[in-house]
Order: sequence, then structure tokens, then C-alpha cells
Amino acid sequence: MSESLSPLHIVVYSHDLTTRAHIVAALGSQVATDLPPHRIVEIATGPALRQYVDGKKKVDLFILDGEANPEGGMGIARELKDEVFNCPPVLLIAARPTDSWLATWSRADDVVMHPVDPFAFANKAANLLRSRTVAVR
Repeated sequence: MSESLSPLHIVVYSHDLTTRAHIVAALGSQVATDLPPHRIVEIATGPALRQYVDGKKKVDLFILDGEANPEGGMGIARELKDEVFNCPPVLLIAARPTDSWLATWSRADDVVMHPVDPFAFANKAANLLRSRTVAVR
């Protein structure tokens, strides 16, 4: 399989199964026609996410729920940006527009609001994946 056809790898973090299901549905099997299909890994806890990252598995995009419990995606985003060399982009899902300053603090690459608008969400994810594939080449 050539590099251009390799699937993209997206990690979705939320304690809420319904939130993860909405994200997966919004992304479909291919977020945009100019991007390869993707594989999605759903993770429900902070420790499981850390274990996944520590395993050095390929990640092209992190999608983190800022409202996840007991560990929110904003703190995890900041941790990833501080600790992962050449950290993939982070798309953060926030509950309120007033959380924008926290999203900035977290160093997330982009933010969307709950409830997730599938079209806007897929567009932001595609843009972040495009920036990642260009930066990696």
C-alpha cells in the first residue's frame, strides 16, 4: 500500500459513549474525498489514552471531549502538546463558547462546540488532517 493510500488514524476520547458515537458518525469512513479513509480508536479514560500514546501507535488526529469525566479533554490536550514530540493536531469539543480561553490554554489546534454539527465538525477535522499530512511529508 502506498503512503498516500495508508489509512489515517484518529483517536476519539470521551467518557460518554453517545458523544463518541456522534463523533464517529460525523466522521464517517472518510472525512473528505481528498483524504484517505481513516481508522478510529475510541478511548473512554485518561489512563487508557496515555497507555495508547505510550505505545507509540500512529495518530494523525486527536479528538478530545472537553467535558469528559473525571478527566477533561482540555487538560489532556495540554499534556499531549507538552509531552508528545511532534504532537498530532488536537480538535477539542467544548460545551460553552466562554470555554474558548480554556481551549487556547490547552493548546488545542481547533475547537468545536457541543452539540457537534456533523458538517462543521467533519470540515474542521479534515482541515487538521490535511495540515498533518502536509507537515509529515
